[in-house]
Amino acid sequence: MITLKNITKKYSKQTVLDIIALDIPAGQTFGLVGNNGAGKTTMFSCLLDLIKPTTGNVLNNGVEVASSEKWKSFTSAFLDDTFLIGYLMPEEYFYFIGELRGLKKKEVDEFINQFEDFFHGEILGGKKYLRDLSKGNQKKAGVVAALLGEPKVVILDEPFANLDPSTQIRLKQILKDLSKNKETTILVSSHDIQDVTEVCERIVLLEKGKVIKDIVTSPKTLQELEEYFRR
Repeated sequence: MITLKNITKKYSKQTVLDIIALDIPAGQTFGLVGNNGAGKTTMFSCLLDLIKPTTGNVLNNGVEVASSEKWKSFTSAFLDDTFLIGYLMPEEYFYFIGELRGLKKKEVDEFINQFEDFFHGEILGGKKYLRDLSKGNQKKAGVVAALLGEPKVVILDEPFANLDPSTQIRLKQILKDLSKNKETTILVSSHDIQDVTEVCERIVLLEKGKVIKDIVTSPKTLQELEEYFRR
């Protein structure tokens, strides 16, 4: 589904991403871990054509992301609050995203109503603009908006950050449920290796832009990652 070939990203003389080859098959739940500066957000930004790699190319379902817009029709993402439209209320934002994905207001409402327990009564009907919500509530709105319209690829950068424990548990279940039908490819980055091992069937560890480990998740994966980060 997603292929990275000879991807590098350099700023001046510093190389922040250097991936020779990486394939993420359709329907896989893929986790990306690493310390600050490892290249996680840079990799996701290349996948979304937000930054141009210095060398190499990214294919999404056979479409080269840097030279075509076709991948955008089946791909969604939430990396940070810059993906939000701060002067809109959450409902307005959901309707806007839904319209982009060909959904009617009724369809958006039906979808959003599934997440009442995730929102904890703090998102809808509050008459607050997105910019005035807490970081955690902004994250909730952005993640749910990324799931609208049944995208084939969902990319989430640090989705568990700024969320309270109850919401983290609910989000993990949402992602697990989404992954069950094997029709959606889910890419998640996180500093929390426990969250990633619970949700993702495969985990790639980046260090200084390079792939250090590529692990099929097992009961031993969390311990393996903990041992690595203790060094």
